[in-house]
Amino acid sequence: MAQLRRENIYLRQGTTTRYSPTAIIAESRRSRQVIDLVRRAAPSHAAVLIWGESGTGKELVARMLHYYSDRVGGPLVAVNCKAFAAGVLESELFGHEKGAFTGALAAHPGCFERADGGTLFLDEITEAGADFQAKLLRVLQEREVLRVGACAPRPIDVRIVAATNRVIRDELASGRFRHDLFFRLNVIPIEIPPLRDRPEDIIPLARHFLAVYAAESDRKLELSREAEETMLKHSWPGNVRELENVVERAAVLCAAKCIRSHDLMLDRPISAGDAPFNGTLQDSIDDLVRTRIGAALDATNGNRTEAARLLGIDRAKLWRLMKRLGS
Repeated sequence: MAQLRRENIYLRQGTTTRYSPTAIIAESRRSRQVIDLVRRAAPSHAAVLIWGESGTGKELVARMLHYYSDRVGGPLVAVNCKAFAAGVLESELFGHEKGAFTGALAAHPGCFERADGGTLFLDEITEAGADFQAKLLRVLQEREVLRVGACAPRPIDVRIVAATNRVIRDELASGRFRHDLFFRLNVIPIEIPPLRDRPEDIIPLARHFLAVYAAESDRKLELSREAEETMLKHSWPGNVRELENVVERAAVLCAAKCIRSHDLMLDRPISAGDAPFNGTLQDSIDDLVRTRIGAALDATNGNRTEAARLLGIDRAKLWRLMKRLGS
């Protein structure tokens, strides 16, 4: 009954997606240990600090903590601390009153207030500056928030889940992160192992992502044995996010129903001209897709229907890709 209740709440909130906690893939022993820890920690109101490399799934773990808690009926608010300048981050999290600063034309509740009764996920928490860390510590201690420009604080009831991809010991030793704030956040620590340390998850995850992207393009796709062997040999520095991007790229570009090793483009040699650190991984994928679309159009003299057939996608999918990529 509890599981049905959670799923019904998620459906009403519109939050059931392919990233739903109920669809998590955890075949390896280390992944199952993480899931077990999450389910034991979820009913508590204690703060959680998640550590893991970029792309390991820290936000998914935060959503699982919310899903399995008694706060599932409340809001889940996520904010990336790196995405805002110090002053903007304070206003975004704590809120502000009308006229608190130039441009504050109306009162604005911050993330803490919007997450009242639910969970607040603070991603990349170690990117926050010293002044903000001090104010955040006070909020956690007093359980109340003071909007920018306000005179009186407002009480809040929020479960805090924070995450970082930095080595927290280094941040503490250098003085970039406050020890007292660390102790407030690190009540329950959860470490997510990188994908290279849990190879049993690679193929199940790849098959899961392939099913998602095949359904989106209304195609029947499968991974060949050689493609799976190639995946198992790859070190996956970008972790699960890289794996998903590789599968999406293969699903878009593969002309056949069976994805082969070369469709993954994992063994493509890198030269100085490739500029591997120029832009994001998604930028590189978009460049490859753009190139393949251009080649298909050249081969068919601009016939989009034939080009789509060569690429193994329907014409509508080709049109959407061309529109998004400006091809």
